[in-house]
Amino acid sequence: VQLQASGGGLVQAGGSLRLSCAASGRTFSRCAMGWFRQAPGKEREFVAAISWSGGSTYIADSVKGRFTISRDNVKNTVYLQMNSLKPEDTAVYSCAAVPMFSDYAPIESSEYDYWGQGTQVTVSS
Repeated sequence: VQLQASGGGLVQAGGSLRLSCAASGRTFSRCAMGWFRQAPGKEREFVAAISWSGGSTYIADSVKGRFTISRDNVKNTVYLQMNSLKPEDTAVYSCAAVPMFSDYAPIESSEYDYWGQGTQVTVSS
């Protein structure tokens, strides 16, 4: 599975962005997908994850109520809708995939097999 993240950019605090992660490969529909972020000088942080069916989603407490994750298995794409952005959301956001036959998605980055290149999100105050 190859992943390509897009949709990042510069936005003012309170604004919104939608990140996309396009996947190639026939196994996408059987992959759990996750979004992670890494700010300068900080460790990679879990943001959101979604099971292969979309039936199970997981959102980090730090973004709960502001971010939502969804997927379109026809378009082989997973989305991260980010609303009410804050300066502390500034980071490089990366998507990840792992084949998963159960309706579950990991929140630990070490459990993911495939990674995209990341897209920069900058939130100005």
